[in-house]
Amino acid sequence: MERRKATEFPQELLDLFDLYQHGDIDRRTFLDRAKTFAVGGMTTAMLFEALRPNYAWAQQVAPDDPRIRTERVTVQSPRGNGSIGGLLARPAQGDRFPAVIVIHENRGLNPYIEDVARRFAVEGFIALAPDGLTSVGGYPGNDEEGGRLFQQVDRMKMLEDFVAAATWLKSHPASTGRLGAVGFCFGGGVASSLAVRMPDLGAAVSFYGSPPSAEDAMKIKAPVLVHHGEMDKRLVGTWPEYQAALEKAGVVHEGYIYPGAQHGFHNDTTPRYDEAAATLAWQRTLDWFNRHLRG
Repeated sequence: MERRKATEFPQELLDLFDLYQHGDIDRRTFLDRAKTFAVGGMTTAMLFEALRPNYAWAQQVAPDDPRIRTERVTVQSPRGNGSIGGLLARPAQGDRFPAVIVIHENRGLNPYIEDVARRFAVEGFIALAPDGLTSVGGYPGNDEEGGRLFQQVDRMKMLEDFVAAATWLKSHPASTGRLGAVGFCFGGGVASSLAVRMPDLGAAVSFYGSPPSAEDAMKIKAPVLVHHGEMDKRLVGTWPEYQAALEKAGVVHEGYIYPGAQHGFHNDTTPRYDEAAATLAWQRTLDWFNRHLRG
């Protein structure tokens, strides 16, 4: 299927799909409400297929790329939580690297997030992308089932699993001990939560994630970088208060709102992908981690 751009769809339809992606409405409700936009021979089913991820577009770094090494790992989680699996990626050459934990959206460890981990390895980091769905069988291979399983996992358990994965990565023999956290959508909120929970975190980057409370923001020590798409009105509206809290806490921070960009603009598997915004945000992220994790 040919990749389409967000500008080819009405904003109301994109907002409707965003509600579906975040679990506020189910697929049937989306299809029913999308009938208004099914014109010119485009059925609601065709609209759904056009908007949903196509992971054939996700791969920028192949799993067998000679520049990197990858492996599946399992990390034990405390408090009787069992374990959490994930993909570990690192440069093929060298001994120790700054570490980055990559937190997925609300669908589990899908091919897009795995590729993001590999992209970090190409850039000289050891990256771990954990799968928060491990306790319910792991990412099932499609986002619809992944979203359903995501609703079954206790959020506090999942957070503890991510904390365990971050702690494990920080102390990995191939890590320099300098750890950063980056997340997308749900994962953006988790990246901020890790900054709250881990006073020794070296840096945090949130792509269109929910911010912590003002009270929790006062606990953050790590430099924080935040990315939002201009059209993502709900989350853009949270930035001023979060920014004020970070300033009050004396936290080094930067925040960017990308003109015309949608929620999920970095995800290169959907029409919401904005190449210009994604490229700039990615470079800013690399610069942030290079600045704060390699010093």
